[in-house]
Amino acid sequence: MSRLHDMGGRFGDGPVQPEPENVRFHADWHPRALALTLAAGSLGQWNLDASRHARERLAPTDYATFSYYEKWLGGLVTLLLETGVVTEAELAGTVDPAPSPLAGRKLQAQQVAEVLAKGGPVDRPSDVAPIFALGDVVVARKFAENARVSGGHTRLPAYAAGARGRILRLHGSHILPDSNAHDLGEAAEPLYAVAFPASELWAHPEHPDDEVVLDMWQSYLGVAQ
Repeated sequence: MSRLHDMGGRFGDGPVQPEPENVRFHADWHPRALALTLAAGSLGQWNLDASRHARERLAPTDYATFSYYEKWLGGLVTLLLETGVVTEAELAGTVDPAPSPLAGRKLQAQQVAEVLAKGGPVDRPSDVAPIFALGDVVVARKFAENARVSGGHTRLPAYAAGARGRILRLHGSHILPDSNAHDLGEAAEPLYAVAFPASELWAHPEHPDDEVVLDMWQSYLGVAQ
């Protein structure tokens, strides 16, 4: 089953329209939405992969009509309710918010620069050894689905499923989103940069010799026959 958010290479959505690099926000509430999402993440109740999955789980009608930062806020609402950080009544403003045991974790203004500079590294040591070397020809898993959780989060795009490519680089071991998004553990494994010819990805590429480089976890890949 295709997923609405997996739009890469899909027909019918029109061309990508690049924006000027100096345009960051289109409305006054956009930076506030970004700040609220980052501040809520500091409460430690979910991880980056869970937040991505929350946005992917928006109702199809909402996902199709929401703007970028509306999707962010929609996903944040899902996370706040599912983790019990707030109740529906508190969110709706029909009751006064109760004191939160998470209040001590709130992000203070003087902490913002340090927290943003630190980022959220996802490289981890792993007992899973790399099985591919630079230049190896590999094939992406036939179906772009989460192999651990039915309908779950994955970073394997549908347009690359079943395509052949070659290993360009080993990035080391990184957290597996397919597991981490569902509280199943970080399950770190080797992550590769894989180059896929345009002719492998699309039936009628304008430039067949062009390549698309995708980061692929080891469990997304198999040995090309």
